[in-house]
Amino acid sequence: MDVLSGRTIVRPSDPAASQAFYRDVLGLAVYREFGDPAAPGMVFFLGTSLLEVSGAGASGGHGDVALWLQVRDVHAEVERLAALGVGVARGPRTEPWGLVEAWVADPDGIPIVLVEIPADHPLRRDARWPAPT
Repeated sequence: MDVLSGRTIVRPSDPAASQAFYRDVLGLAVYREFGDPAAPGMVFFLGTSLLEVSGAGASGGHGDVALWLQVRDVHAEVERLAALGVGVARGPRTEPWGLVEAWVADPDGIPIVLVEIPADHPLRRDARWPAPT
């Protein structure tokens, strides 16, 4: 399989509310809109992937769906989102694996993990190469 691109698809109970949340509250840039101009589907940039918010789910349930979003500064993002009225399920803290994480949710309760990778974390380095001398 040669995967060139991918996306997470969310079918919320209220597409307009979820689209507004991702566009206006999280501030994600719109990649494209499609379908009925009165109620379009939207695809958002998510760093190196995409998020599609379209159609309507029957129950708004989220099952095993969650979004993992790497941000530059978790503390600043949590502060900004809380000021916009977004409930913070768990504030920023450094996990045992070294990442700084906080949890919020979209209007349907889909968990969103905000992640900051500290400068000294192994994910920031290519371990195959020796450190410069």
